[in-house]
Amino acid sequence: MFLPIVAYGAPILRKVCKDIPADYPNLSKLIEDMWETMYESNGVGLAAPQINKDIRLFVMDSIQIFENLEEDELDIYPDGPGLKQVFINAHIDSLDGEEWAYNEGCLSIPKIREDVFRAESVTMTYLDENFESQTKTFNGITARVILHEYDHIEGKLFIDYIKPLRKKLLQGKLNDITKGKIKVDYKMIFPK
Repeated sequence: MFLPIVAYGAPILRKVCKDIPADYPNLSKLIEDMWETMYESNGVGLAAPQINKDIRLFVMDSIQIFENLEEDELDIYPDGPGLKQVFINAHIDSLDGEEWAYNEGCLSIPKIREDVFRAESVTMTYLDENFESQTKTFNGITARVILHEYDHIEGKLFIDYIKPLRKKLLQGKLNDITKGKIKVDYKMIFPK
């Protein structure tokens, strides 16, 4: 089932989310709905706050990015062919490597893209969809998507990384998103 995406300005997007227990109600259905919502919205990641849940859950699929690269771009990122993964109760253990820029966007902040600097790799402890504990290191574009979604469960947004002047220039567009004055091809919930 397609779930509406929460728009910028909603308080839930600024909440630090809470861990969930293994018996969280209807978790597998929620994950299935999140995958459907992410793909239907043409996203590569989706975090629970974006569907109005304040829990530490996100899904991501960087395989799509590699499938859409041109032949001469395939060597740009070290993490091909990408990863499709569910992250539950994720917590960062360490960030490593040089920070690098990438033009990011967000389903909750449509039609705005900005260069964001993030670490090359992240080591994270999390539970997979079977509630099995994992500690893994991710790099390249996969690490980037994971860090973007991780920020959501920490109450942060990609626009928090841009310079204050640039953010000020975007304020009109951000206000329009909050007020629902935007056309997107997926269902959204706007703050009241």
